[in-house]
Amino acid sequence: MKFSSFGNFLTSGSGILTLMEDIDSALNSSAEMRPLGGGNPARIPEMQRVFRDAMNKLLADGEEFERLAGKYDGARGNARFIDGLATLLQSRCGWDVGPQNIAITNGSQSSFYVLFHLFAGEFNQGKKRKILLPLAPEYIGYADVGMGADLFHTYRPTIELRGDREFKYHVDFAHLDVSDEIGAIAVSRPTNPTGNVLTDAEVAQLRELAIRHEVPFILDSAYGGPFPNIVFPETENLWDNNTILCLSLSKLGLPGLRTGIIVAHEKIIRAVTAANAIVSLAPGSIGPGLVCAMVEDGSILNLSDQVIRPYYQEKVKQAVTWVTAAMKDLPCRIHTPEGAIFLWLWFEGLPITSESLYQRSKQRGVLVIAGEYFFPGMEDPWTHRHECIRISYAQDAESVQAGIAIIGEEVARAYNESTSKTD
Repeated sequence: MKFSSFGNFLTSGSGILTLMEDIDSALNSSAEMRPLGGGNPARIPEMQRVFRDAMNKLLADGEEFERLAGKYDGARGNARFIDGLATLLQSRCGWDVGPQNIAITNGSQSSFYVLFHLFAGEFNQGKKRKILLPLAPEYIGYADVGMGADLFHTYRPTIELRGDREFKYHVDFAHLDVSDEIGAIAVSRPTNPTGNVLTDAEVAQLRELAIRHEVPFILDSAYGGPFPNIVFPETENLWDNNTILCLSLSKLGLPGLRTGIIVAHEKIIRAVTAANAIVSLAPGSIGPGLVCAMVEDGSILNLSDQVIRPYYQEKVKQAVTWVTAAMKDLPCRIHTPEGAIFLWLWFEGLPITSESLYQRSKQRGVLVIAGEYFFPGMEDPWTHRHECIRISYAQDAESVQAGIAIIGEEVARAYNESTSKTD
């Protein structure tokens, strides 16, 4: 059996595949595993009650359930959901959007696959364009959507040290160059993996650069506003015709329903709709159908602000205290946790790679994600890439605390081994 180049790429391994296989292993293994690597959201009791109630109402309405389960939606997605979301974004966010500016996809990963291929790759007359990532680390799922093609041009951030234990990345505008080969600018906010929230000033400057260079600004808001709004500092949620906003139902607590949302210029929405039709006929109906009433009455925003965000704010405070206790005097810094559901740990001078630390932790039943996977398109041999790991604090408290303690032991062992070799 021989695969095409496309098939060979798919079977060659990737960071996102490793992540999903680890999640599957943790869920189905008989051995005790502490899955601190994946992006599964927490099971927030109040949100689970809301979703169960919505599902019960959906099932009780036989006609509506049969329609959602037994008929295709249009290629743009569930019309009632789209209409309700457009109205919500107009009334609560003040955005000049209509139903023609919204499309549903089968999850954010599908959104990025289509969007990145719309604006990067081969163009007319042999030209090639790339997606500009103004700072890395960035989302692990971006890296391989090019299916082997080099789609990204990426910059190092500047690093602000904060006290003895924290640091924060910033866009290095002094060195940022939007050249003619750039087809779009893309950022996640909050950033997966670091929990970094770009400041309003940074976002405004990136939007202005995008407009000046006549390229779209892609804003990945899977963890951000207006929902699920896992953003701890006060920020603005802005949209315009040059902004492509990517939302998701996953971090509300519904990752299994695979519902991504794109808010963009009508021309882009038409292209996304065509991609849906070609790849999957239509996006799934259950996710939009389940939360439709929450969108129409605005409770999706209230739940985000009053339940989801406070829940994670409390969890991250506890997780930081566990990291501080576990790392003791080790050279460990935490990226200031400003949002999302992760802690990004930097072990300056780590004598092993973060991939080796991942393997050691895995042998002890703790799953993390090695830092080097989060720098798509960066050819710079930056040591910092191999000194960081991402851990999730969204899981149950016992797993998170125990897992962090084991990571601390493995980091200490690595430094001790290095010291022994030099003695």
